[in-house]
Amino acid sequence: MSHTFFIWLIEQQFLLSALLLTIVLLERFFLKALSPSFVYKLVLIIPFAMMISNLPDSFKPLQNNQISYYLISPNTNYLSSDNWEWVYAYFAITILLLVYILIVHMRFIGKLDLCPIALKNPFKGSNVNSTFVSNAIKTPMVIGLFNSKLALPTNYDKQFTENSLTLILEHESIHIQRKDNLSNSLFLLLTVLLWFNPIAWLAYGSFRRLQELSCDERVLNNKTIEQHILYSKALVSCAAKSPATLMAYSHYGDKNMILQRLTHIKHNGKNSKIAKSGLLLAAACMLSTLAIAKSATQEESKADHVAPILRVAPAYPAHAAEKGVSGSVVLKFDITSTGTTSNISVVNSTPEGIFDREAKKSLAKWQYNPSAQGHQNVLVQLDFAIDSEAAIAPSPERAKVIN
Repeated sequence: MSHTFFIWLIEQQFLLSALLLTIVLLERFFLKALSPSFVYKLVLIIPFAMMISNLPDSFKPLQNNQISYYLISPNTNYLSSDNWEWVYAYFAITILLLVYILIVHMRFIGKLDLCPIALKNPFKGSNVNSTFVSNAIKTPMVIGLFNSKLALPTNYDKQFTENSLTLILEHESIHIQRKDNLSNSLFLLLTVLLWFNPIAWLAYGSFRRLQELSCDERVLNNKTIEQHILYSKALVSCAAKSPATLMAYSHYGDKNMILQRLTHIKHNGKNSKIAKSGLLLAAACMLSTLAIAKSATQEESKADHVAPILRVAPAYPAHAAEKGVSGSVVLKFDITSTGTTSNISVVNSTPEGIFDREAKKSLAKWQYNPSAQGHQNVLVQLDFAIDSEAAIAPSPERAKVIN
């Protein structure tokens, strides 16, 4: 299962990289025309595109006369089936990153020592149910993924004026309303799963900046110039004390991020409806293209034959290799809805009984794409040859399986 997931993840890299890079480019160069809130919502295209791209195939059962051919030779090496080093390394690094993030999170939570307080003048439209203060933080922060609560520094009443505190509370209230901490956790998990792809890390940074920028945009909507100035000063105060850690909780950002936020506060509300409409049209076209391409792939697959996504090469029997014996085995089997093989039986083997055991043992480990109906009576022929010259002439269906 781990090998199957790794192969699937590698296969998704082109689409994922294209989607993530689009978010990075929009955040870096097109926010003035599109607005942060609009681009932030476009992040939802990523899960929709992945869902469309990976819709389960619905294949009809294969006929008995459709046979896939594979060639096995004793002195070659098949990376995708036998060398699991890359899979082990990927999961080892992924687990280490997840453990590191968990440790950082738990240490941070352990230091908070939250004390509940009642705000004198809470933001009227706030959905903050509980507010706390802590000596461990220097800026306001939303804590928790599902049951979120607001944490303030103990000197918040000295750090902010009453009016600026109201704006800051409105900002944090938006984070709670949108469940941004949960969104951050999901995007961070995706980034960790794609730790080998630098575009994923760039996209995570862009996502976090878009999140803060879109909050700023909502807070300052229909606000006066004086409130814009108060809010900007409060952001500068928060950014100077905001820690930069790999956590899912929202933060005010470093100096570069605060400069970006101040720039967009200055241009707040100045965006192009034409640019937004054009981008939405492009996104709709992309999703439609993915759906059409998926449908075409399914139809092509139905008309042809199903191929394994994980192929474990049989071991060439030592006694057969020593004597220079070549041969073949025709196997019949079913493919379950989850993509595993079952009901494996030998239809024909030449020489009889020499390669049967290794062929069946190998086929039991093969993995196919899941499908709603599964497949019955699938035929595959494994040709065992000392070298490629000893094998029968290759056919369009033959793929070389290297042991």
